[in-house]
Amino acid sequence: MTSTVPRHGPEVATPPAGSEPPGANRGSRSGLAGLLDLPAELVRGMARSAATTPGRLSLIGVGLVVLSLLTGLVGTLSMQDRDDSVDALVEHREPLAAAAQEVYRSLSDADATAATAFLTPGAESPALRERYATDIAKAGAALAKAASDSAGIPEAAEHVDVLSRQLPVYTGLVASAKANDRQGYPVGAAYLREASELLRSTILPAAEALYEVNAGRLAEEQDDATSFPWFLAVVLVCLIGALLYAQTFLKKKTNRVFNVGLLVSSGAVGLLVLWTAVALIIQGVFVGSGREDGTEQADRLVRARIAALQARADETLTLVARGGGAEYEQGFTDQFGRLAGIQGRGGLLGEAIAAETDDARLESLRRAHEHAAAWFDAHRRVRELDDSGEHQKAVELAIDAEDERSPAAAFGKADSELAASIHSARRGFVEDTSSGASALTLLAPAYALLSVVAALGATLGIRERLREYR
Repeated sequence: MTSTVPRHGPEVATPPAGSEPPGANRGSRSGLAGLLDLPAELVRGMARSAATTPGRLSLIGVGLVVLSLLTGLVGTLSMQDRDDSVDALVEHREPLAAAAQEVYRSLSDADATAATAFLTPGAESPALRERYATDIAKAGAALAKAASDSAGIPEAAEHVDVLSRQLPVYTGLVASAKANDRQGYPVGAAYLREASELLRSTILPAAEALYEVNAGRLAEEQDDATSFPWFLAVVLVCLIGALLYAQTFLKKKTNRVFNVGLLVSSGAVGLLVLWTAVALIIQGVFVGSGREDGTEQADRLVRARIAALQARADETLTLVARGGGAEYEQGFTDQFGRLAGIQGRGGLLGEAIAAETDDARLESLRRAHEHAAAWFDAHRRVRELDDSGEHQKAVELAIDAEDERSPAAAFGKADSELAASIHSARRGFVEDTSSGASALTLLAPAYALLSVVAALGATLGIRERLREYR
């Protein structure tokens, strides 16, 4: 008979089904979960490292290098973009705004010239015919240039479309007016009035709106070119703060006042801050001057010149209408009021004189104001002759550019002074804005170079302290 004797000894426990072996590493994870846990592991590792002085110094050094290089990248891109923006003002945006202005001015002058030519007895003078043709050609060329930048801007494209469609209609009406007038048909005057009405009611408003779009974009880009670089300023402040913290920390731990590497890094950053501040101040002053004394003054003068041209057209159309031009006479009064105020005192010319800072342009504008006052007096003499029944004498006085007492002579002198002042204001804009761009010269590469110097200085400065712990 066999008996079972229990054996004494250590018992081996069998783990329950589904439980992990005691030796399993509960901290290890794999797959997607492991990847997601990497940032947390990195933070925990950095925290453990920061608990020791060498570890903290290493983190400070890495942070200074990263901030230095980030500052270099942001500064290089920011300064290069600003420099490109200022250059674009001179080379692209202002010429487009000037082209839109030229469309308006040339068409206004064409209207005045066509009306003057219609009053000239006999065959049309070659000078007036050439001036009208030149105005139309300039308007077409300026419209093509202004239209080159209208893609993607629905409002500008709409105005360009109106101008492109209606300008041939206007020139066709003027051609019909001239053809009928040469044959002695009275209907020629009706064609001329219809052409002028089309120009004033449809074409010129579209040209003015196109100019407003371009002028608005010019002002926006001028604002962008002088705006404060906030992001760059924040990065620089962070870098300066980090350098101050690093040097304070080292002083407490090592009791050393100076660290050559960090001093080099601080000097490089300080030079960047000083260079940037001076360059941006100079650039802002020059670009601002180019805006106030250049584009804004040119805008006033262009509007004044256009008002003068429209007033001249109304003056001649009043005579073309032969007693039925009350609306044109009212138009002359309104446009002359815009140009020089009541009886030649004030208006856009007065505003331009008050805002002018250039002595040569100021004298030119004062002469233009005097010629405008003389024009108003000459216009009254023409109206007196016409209203008294001496229509032919009124016409002869109105179009005689050789007679110093005629409106034509006074208008011509005022127009010449305005044209010269506009050209001078635009030249001043180019000079001032180009000087503003020059202030940023080498600043973008300076950020790239000095940021590397700052990073190397921080690396060497922290490395020297770390070697003391080995």
